[in-house]
Amino acid sequence: MTTDIQDPVARAAQLLKGHRESIDRLDAILVYTLGERFKHTQAVGRLKAEHDLPPSDPTREAAQIARLEDLAQQADLDPEFAKAFLNFIIGEVIRHHKKHQE
Repeated sequence: MTTDIQDPVARAAQLLKGHRESIDRLDAILVYTLGERFKHTQAVGRLKAEHDLPPSDPTREAAQIARLEDLAQQADLDPEFAKAFLNFIIGEVIRHHKKHQE
């Protein structure tokens, strides 16, 4: 049996499938990007520990949050969501940096 593309339910199912495939690809990109990001932040944490630098840099963190909020607006993404997301990541990074100093 063939699916009639004019059938609204079949068309919706086809569109939904395409959106979900895109979401799955984007999720993979996010995970690999975060993995790469954390490789760099781990290296930063080791450098900070080796040179007795504090695990947190509030000035840089504030600049990064402002930068991400601007990028979020450009990308038509809720800036508050972007800010919360970056704050979560920064918190994880600081936690890892503190582990390097133990």
